Amino acid sequence: MTNTRRGITLIEMLVVVTIISLAVAISFPAVTSGLDSLRLHEAVRDVVSLFDAGLSRAQRSQQVVEITVSPRENVLWVRAPESKYERRIELPDGVTITRVLPGNPTEDDLGVRSFYLYPGGSVPRFGIEMRNRRGQRRVVSVDPITGVPRISDPLEAADAG
Repeated sequence: MTNTRRGITLIEMLVVVTIISLAVAISFPAVTSGLDSLRLHEAVRDVVSLFDAGLSRAQRSQQVVEITVSPRENVLWVRAPESKYERRIELPDGVTITRVLPGNPTEDDLGVRSFYLYPGGSVPRFGIEMRNRRGQRRVVSVDPITGVPRISDPLEAADAG
């Protein structure tokens, strides 16, 4: 009667665990970078949507609409006081507001800023710059000529402004 044992040895198990650990360690930075990029993209999309909502609300309802940016709290909101309309967004974790445009030389760049949209009036030039943990930055600004929010690289925004 032969007694053969089947299975794996401790050494074989350690080799497999080491290989899996190396694969995870190599891919982890790429995965986290991708997640940071997705969060920034999501934040940019939400801010464009918020600016669009404020701009269209001012035109459709013929009411003054206030867009407020609070960099310290990482929050933006749109209000139309006459109709008690309010929409608020909080930026995702890892995405921060670094600047409110245009810059205000007499005040702190991280203070609360408000912009007013008047029905039938010209749209003010305003926007925000956002940054993720990896240092990627995007600017969402409103073009005063077309009244349409646009996304740009911070270097493009500095050249245009």
